[in-house]
Amino acid sequence: MDNRRKKKMTFFTIGLMFLLSGVEYAVILPTIWRYLQTLEAAPYFLGLTLSAFSFSGLLSGPLFGHLSDRTGTTKKIILFADMFEIAGNFMYFMGYSKWLLLSSRLVAGIGTGAGSTIFGFLTRVTAPGDRATVFAAVMACRQAGLLIGPACNIFLRLCDFNLGPFVVNKYTAPGLFMCLMWILLQLVVVFMYWDLPSLERGKAKESSVSHSGEEEENQKGLVEEDDGSDEEKPLMASQELAGSYGSVVQSKTPGSHNPAAASNAALNHISPPLSPVPPEPHEPSSPYNNVSMSREFLREEVVVLLAAQFITLFNQTALETMVTPMTQKYFGYGELENSVMYCLCGVEVIAGFLFVHWLSQRVAERVVLAIGLAICIVSGVWCLIFLANPIGGFEWQLTEFIIGVFLQVLGLPFVAVAQVSLFSKVTSEKTQGFSQGVRRSVGGLATILGPLWAGGLTDNMYIMMGVMMALLVLLTMMLAFSYDRMLAPATEEAEDSSEVCG
Repeated sequence: MDNRRKKKMTFFTIGLMFLLSGVEYAVILPTIWRYLQTLEAAPYFLGLTLSAFSFSGLLSGPLFGHLSDRTGTTKKIILFADMFEIAGNFMYFMGYSKWLLLSSRLVAGIGTGAGSTIFGFLTRVTAPGDRATVFAAVMACRQAGLLIGPACNIFLRLCDFNLGPFVVNKYTAPGLFMCLMWILLQLVVVFMYWDLPSLERGKAKESSVSHSGEEEENQKGLVEEDDGSDEEKPLMASQELAGSYGSVVQSKTPGSHNPAAASNAALNHISPPLSPVPPEPHEPSSPYNNVSMSREFLREEVVVLLAAQFITLFNQTALETMVTPMTQKYFGYGELENSVMYCLCGVEVIAGFLFVHWLSQRVAERVVLAIGLAICIVSGVWCLIFLANPIGGFEWQLTEFIIGVFLQVLGLPFVAVAQVSLFSKVTSEKTQGFSQGVRRSVGGLATILGPLWAGGLTDNMYIMMGVMMALLVLLTMMLAFSYDRMLAPATEEAEDSSEVCG
């Protein structure tokens, strides 16, 4: 099988993984609260269960990323991580107690750590110019899963039978369904996923092959030229080289013929030692030997991108937590209306990712990031003015709500794709798995704190949205001061050289 086909099948498998992660979120989230109520769990248990999933992923992401950097492989790590997804969802299906349900999400969350190895893998096998488009496609797959999940729930909620000692109903069926899906994914990974070589290694291999071919042709030409010359020519060449390099052995008596000197001169004529070749340095066994973690993550541009990851996810999850109580309070929405709303938001997000996929091929990632942040600022101002204390009648309040949600959802694809792509370019490619794990852990921390912040301030909307707006203003200032540094190292060198030439 050729490399192009392997790459297509590998990318298909990665897209399928992100699709299933979206399906799992959309299948389990709508029913988990009622599931906990059947197990006599207190209301705070919902927050604990949802946070457990993000918490274990926060810890496992850097670990799996570090392993992929050390071993240079991702397939085995993905297969290992998927075992936690399978076990966690089967525990969710069993559901004997609220503590088993909590443990199931904690175990399943470990499997999400494979995402850091995947982003590191994509960074190594894609060109910098194509990276944003690839990341946009992968993220769009997860959003597609968020749309497919509710459709699956329509059929899963009809389940009502026994499977041996286990009861299969609308609460336990999502766990069994996702357990089977992750088992099927294991087979797909085994047969359709390859650890493709990085672009850097591929280019080095091609250049070494072409260089060796040129050397062979040059040596062949020199040998043929030497065969056609007279016998005195090597001696003349040896005298010239002796003056330059001192590599010819002098004879004891002037004028005497030294066979060793003649043979040495002939060899030097064929392949002269232009300069002493220094010994090749020993390749470090670990990519972390040449990378300082403190310097890697405390650089200005890296801090700004990590802040963008945290602030955007914090605001997103906080607004998601606030939306359901707000629609119930002002519009009387139930599960069906909220499901339709989330479905429409998913369609908008997918369309946004496709647009960013197209836009990133024409403008730089920092421009995409600035556009997304500007949209988030407009959304934050709108929500602070109109949603913190809605005014007017039902129709006007609904219009205010729709515009606010539309703007908030619209800015997400721009910021998400741009900051992931830029982060992969401004951090070391050798430790990309660990770096992506750190980035995802920062996002995981935001998804834990965001719902906690919004959940405790549903009756104080001005405070909740005011802090969210302040975070966006802070991020805007950070981006404005660091805008010139939001470039890949190669791009910076090209711009500097063009300025010098100009």
